[in-house]
Amino acid sequence: MDLFRGVSLVFVITAAILFLGLKIAEGGSTQSLRKMFNGKNSKDASQFYFNTAVNPVSKPKPRIFDVRYFGAVGDGWADDTAAFTMAWKAACAVESGVVLAPEGYIFMINPTTFDGPCKGLTVQVDGVLMPPDGPYLWPKSESMAQWLVFNQVHSMTLTGNGIIEGNGEKWWDLPCKPHRGPNGTTLPGPCDSPALFMFFMSSDLHVSNLHIRNSPQFHMKFDNCTEVTIQNISLDSPALSPNTDGIHIEQTKSVGIYDTNIANGTKKLKFPTKFQSYIVQVAFMIQSPIETGDDCISIGAGCSDVDIRNITCTHSHGVSIGSLGVRNTQACVSNVTVRNVHMKDSDNGVRIKTWQGGSGSVSGVTFQDIEMDNVRNCIIVDQYYCLSEECNNKTSAVFINDISYINIKGTYDVITKPVHFACSDTVPCMNITMSQVNLVPSDGQNEIDPFCWNVYGRLETETVPLVRCLQEGQPDSISEKIHDVC
Repeated sequence: MDLFRGVSLVFVITAAILFLGLKIAEGGSTQSLRKMFNGKNSKDASQFYFNTAVNPVSKPKPRIFDVRYFGAVGDGWADDTAAFTMAWKAACAVESGVVLAPEGYIFMINPTTFDGPCKGLTVQVDGVLMPPDGPYLWPKSESMAQWLVFNQVHSMTLTGNGIIEGNGEKWWDLPCKPHRGPNGTTLPGPCDSPALFMFFMSSDLHVSNLHIRNSPQFHMKFDNCTEVTIQNISLDSPALSPNTDGIHIEQTKSVGIYDTNIANGTKKLKFPTKFQSYIVQVAFMIQSPIETGDDCISIGAGCSDVDIRNITCTHSHGVSIGSLGVRNTQACVSNVTVRNVHMKDSDNGVRIKTWQGGSGSVSGVTFQDIEMDNVRNCIIVDQYYCLSEECNNKTSAVFINDISYINIKGTYDVITKPVHFACSDTVPCMNITMSQVNLVPSDGQNEIDPFCWNVYGRLETETVPLVRCLQEGQPDSISEKIHDVC
């Protein structure tokens, strides 16, 4: 009998340990863990996790690494950087790890780089993440180029129902870079202002569902990445906030940006008691825009195979390819499709912009099914892009070729021409195709004629306004300056 009792006791203890390990691997509650460790620090908690978790024989379930287990406070004031760094390293060391920033907390994080490659890691943001409030609280030892960097990460997901609050207002007022203000005025703007998110040399990236707002500069940047999917995100900053591009990609291939249809509202979130008055903008699942103070989406040099669909852009500079060829550099962009986009009250619609003196090419681009609502420069190609009045014409330029504009309709602001093709003197734009373009003044005034300079192509249907200045066929001679074509 004693032997039987002893065996039974061993069995019960073993079963309890296995059950405990599984529950922690699945993500136990914060209260139960704190009670279990009775005040032990987060390092002890993480060690306990690795010593007790059980690996299933089949594909492992996601393992939850709640940043609170690693010491995050989440009161909006405490520095939670170390906790996020420890949670990242722990999740990166296992397969299918999840770094969880839970709902109901505001996590302040200083600029940080999260290194990969990791193994199918997910960052789940259900609370609020934010950087220090302005340049004067930014750590002096840290770069002001970006806030959170994901470096050489592979198969990563950034998602959640939370908010990324950029605290950008104090950056926008720095007297470094003038930008357009209301009624033709000039306002100050940022110099070394950080992008909120930077993905560098990474692949198989998925970003979804988040609401990202008030960025000091670009909201999201992807540099030297491949296989990027962005879906159902909301980006917004005030219309006059400078250089707050929504999504910027460069040297990045195989990109899909889809379905950013989310509306803004004002609502109090359930934060800890002393933060009940902290009000943020939250997203409701109704049609809504990417609303930024600069390009809605900008595509830089070295990008190819880009698919953009079902996007709403409000108070922005539209979807831009460029600027390209700055400081006589080569720029290559190819195979870009922009489809089912609603542009509202924006300075530009669909734009290609290059500097004089560059080389390379933009080719294989389709803008299709675009709705314009009171937009200036609905269709624009500008090969004389310059930030000052001192830029000189040069004999080389990025070659713009094989660009299609299909089913682009709506209204334009009569301050500018609705169609504007300003191509290089020596390197003409070629194979420009226009079909089903119908743009009318938003205030009922007379139509404004398009502008064309050294542009060749064809009208597959009549357009409104009629683009008579588009020259048919090919130029008599193609300049030798079309060199270094990609």
